[in-house]
Amino acid sequence: ADVRSHPIMGVIIDLVDSYISSLTISAKYPGEVDEELPSTILWAWFLRAQLHEMCGDYTEALSVIEKCIKHTPTAVDMYERKARILKLCGDTNLAADCLDSARELDLQDRYINNKTTKYMLRANRDNVARERISLFTRHEGNPEQNLYDMQCTWYELELAACYARKGDWGKCLKKYTAVEKHFEDFHEDQFDFHSYCLRKNTLRSYVEVLKFEDNLWGQNFYTQAASGLVNSYVHLFDNPKDGRAASEEPDYSSMTPAQRKKAKAIARKKKKQAEKVLAEKVLAESKSKEGDAGEKKGGKVEIDPDPNGESFLKLDPLVESKRYISTLVKNAPRALKTWVLSYDVSIRRGKKLMALQSLFRAKAIDPDDHEVFSRIVDFALKNSNATSEDKSPSGEVISSETKVLLGGLSLNEFVSTTAIKMKNDTLLDLPMRIAITKALIATKAPFEFDPGTIIVEGGLSARKASIGNCREALMCLQDLGESAVELKEAWVAKVRAKYPLATDFSANAKK
Repeated sequence: ADVRSHPIMGVIIDLVDSYISSLTISAKYPGEVDEELPSTILWAWFLRAQLHEMCGDYTEALSVIEKCIKHTPTAVDMYERKARILKLCGDTNLAADCLDSARELDLQDRYINNKTTKYMLRANRDNVARERISLFTRHEGNPEQNLYDMQCTWYELELAACYARKGDWGKCLKKYTAVEKHFEDFHEDQFDFHSYCLRKNTLRSYVEVLKFEDNLWGQNFYTQAASGLVNSYVHLFDNPKDGRAASEEPDYSSMTPAQRKKAKAIARKKKKQAEKVLAEKVLAESKSKEGDAGEKKGGKVEIDPDPNGESFLKLDPLVESKRYISTLVKNAPRALKTWVLSYDVSIRRGKKLMALQSLFRAKAIDPDDHEVFSRIVDFALKNSNATSEDKSPSGEVISSETKVLLGGLSLNEFVSTTAIKMKNDTLLDLPMRIAITKALIATKAPFEFDPGTIIVEGGLSARKASIGNCREALMCLQDLGESAVELKEAWVAKVRAKYPLATDFSANAKK
């Protein structure tokens, strides 16, 4: 909203519109004598579509980019922009298909092939993504093994996130851990450079390597992997049923005889299917090994003993999370996510002082962040009764510092004050509006308006009003119960008007 209303954006839009108008009528720029090439109007439309996208006008952006494709159907860049707009509209499947059609225009383009793979993973179509990425890998058995050997980190991160969305936690942890192993290799490989750089007198490169290694565990790819691992382990701790390996027998003790019989039949069927898949995989890889042996010596194909990552599901979630948090705290202390995750792990381990410290460190980085606010409320709620009864030194510290964290206010006053202050703030982002509404529900703090109005009134024109955050807002409105039916229906209508292509978005959506 603030981008659209910015005066400089208005000047740019007027300028581009004048170019398009003049080029459409006379194929010339305003005030110019020479005619421009036919492709000039194409790129003027392309820029206008990008400006529509920046302003959040996705329907208009799609209309303009369709003009571009009609003008030059073989321009790959136009399909890529259309796919991006479709993704922002909420239809990731259609976006992936659009980019796949662009890939078919130039099958030798590795960039567009990788982009298609990424979009397929965002659409949770991991099998199709694997087929696309394998077009540019060596065909010596499993293409993912080749990608692992090439340390293709971006693919493993996207695949891990895809598995997390699908609830396949074993494979998710396996892929995130693969990224961690790459960084361990980077760390070990640095020793090869010490003698080489000194011997070859490449001191500038040597200094650059040393600087890189100093911040190795704070690199963006590593922090993404570590954050993904911690989030996954925290989920498994909160939902232990999701951490049961496929090979494990379900708990039959709480079932009726009929349910037990049905569950055992399903378990036997799954076991046979898993054995069949594994046998087919071993057979395919053995054939590939035999075929490659005649072409290349040493073409050994290693069979993964744990393709589903079941060994990771047997680990203690909090112990593993603590290990990654220690690395992030040491190497990425300026990242807000580090302290948010540190709180999530510490509070589950029962380490209240460490959780409190994490909140202070997070608040120092960004006091207005929605994740910081929601965790401050969570900490105060969990310790509202315990601190008054705990007379130990640590209990007194927690009690006094919690008041500092809340600005000297009670929890209800803190939530109510924040809600009143933020309700009419047009720049308040949607995630923060959701966090405030959830806090009002959890604390039952007094508020003169319906808590749902914080989301519905102005939430869609606020910052970070992506389709994903809109879905989360809908789930939050559902928590308000029958009293917020009208607000929920009004929110769905507004979101559907802005995101007409959004899938799985309705007032009856389930959590």
